[in-house]
Amino acid sequence: MPKTTFRSRWIALITGIFSVLIGIIYLFLIAILDTRGPMLPPPPEAMGVAEVDVVFPFVEVAQRPF
Repeated sequence: MPKTTFRSRWIALITGIFSVLIGIIYLFLIAILDTRGPMLPPPPEAMGVAEVDVVFPFVEVAQRPF
């Protein structure tokens, strides 16, 4: 068997083992993250949306009759 074929088989084997390990680690991390419970949306304050009540205590507002 030529030397280049032997070397390329080892490289392919090492690369395959490495990719399988990455896949197993990925599945393990996803399993851990899934055990934290359902994802909840962020509160409105995190999105920069907040209600502000503006009160003008010294300004009279005339109400129109209906």
